[in-house]
Parts: sequence; structure tokens; C-alpha cells
Amino acid sequence: MTEETGRREPGSPSDGGASAGVQPSAAKTAKRMSNGSIFAFCFIFAGGMVGAAYASVPLYRLFCQVTGYNGTTQRVEQYSTRILDQKIRVTFDANTSSGLNWDFRPVERSIEPKLGETVQISYKATNRSPHDVTGTAVFNVTPMEAGAYFNKVQCFCFTETTLKAGETLDMPVVFFVDPDLATAEETKHIRTITLSYTFYPSTRAAKPVAALPDKNATDGKKL
Repeated sequence: MTEETGRREPGSPSDGGASAGVQPSAAKTAKRMSNGSIFAFCFIFAGGMVGAAYASVPLYRLFCQVTGYNGTTQRVEQYSTRILDQKIRVTFDANTSSGLNWDFRPVERSIEPKLGETVQISYKATNRSPHDVTGTAVFNVTPMEAGAYFNKVQCFCFTETTLKAGETLDMPVVFFVDPDLATAEETKHIRTITLSYTFYPSTRAAKPVAALPDKNATDGKKL
């Protein structure tokens, strides 16, 4: 090999010069930017889906029931047939949205039923506005893992609630906590469950009755 043939240009890939160090660094930077863009897109997409669900109360309720998101409880048609001696503390929480002029609270703040025992508690709501208002309730259980074991037999949240101006209404909830909560790996440590409701104004607006034509005006056109 001649001297010219064996000579390498400074900075060539096999030389270990400055260019050899820049190219891998640029590639890594581009890869990081690409990964960051993908992550940002996924985050925005997921956030948009959750945000859209929150924007509509009925859609949010359906979203929670289908996915189990946010500690959604279970609806059942019959009482539990198995009751344990072990008790669980259940506390109750009540909230209203800013657009609903209601007083809403649990009659009892907490109870301690046995696991599997069917119990009834009540919430109380008063319409403080000068006109009739229809509301709909969104519910959840915390810790979220307990939602699958919290079974509702009867609840005002299954339908919309209409209160006349100044009216107060007692609204019962009949439920039991599945005894399997005591043995399931993800829930056996739970000693307290919180059942929470938030009332929102109903999105269903009453349809106005179409105005009847003015009989005199109709007769006048015939003259």
C-alpha cells in the first residue's frame, strides 16, 4: 500500500475525528425527538378522550361503567346470599356542580355493615332555586379497586331526579359489599370504602310546544 493510498482524511468515519462523534449524537437526538413526539401525541389523544367523557355526564357515566374507570360500582338485581362476620366501614360523600342550586348531603356520614350484608342508607336533596330542576347523579367508590365489589340493588342514580322549587326529597340507596373483597389480593387490605355522588343539571331540555296558528289571522286571509 502506497503512502497516498493508506492515508486517511481527518474526520473520516474510521479516523475517530470530530465528524465521527457528531453523526451518532445527531441520530440519537433525532430519535429522542421522534419518541417525544409520539408520546406527546398519545398523551394528548388520551387526555382528549377523557376530557370528552367528562364534558358529557351521560357519556362519562357510560365510559366509567364500560371501563371500570374511577371506581365505578356494580348494579345487581338481588341481595347477597353470603354474609361474613367481618365488617367494613363505608363513608358517604355528596357534591353538586356549580350550575345546580341544590343542597345535597348524606343522612348518615358512615356505617359499618358486615361484608355481604344488604343495607339501606339515604341522601337528602333540597332544590333552592325558584323553579323545578332535574338533576342526574354521577357516582364512584374509593379506593377504586373496591368498585367491583360494591353492589347496588337500588339507587337514585339509576334515573334522573326532578325536584320542584323548594322541594326536599329523601333518596335511598340499597347496597352490599361483596364478601370476596376480604380475600381478593388487590382488596384484602381495605378497611374503609367511600361512596361519593355528584349531582349535575340534566342535559335534557324540555321541548317547547309548537305555537298554534292564530285563528283570526287565518280567517282574515280567506276574506
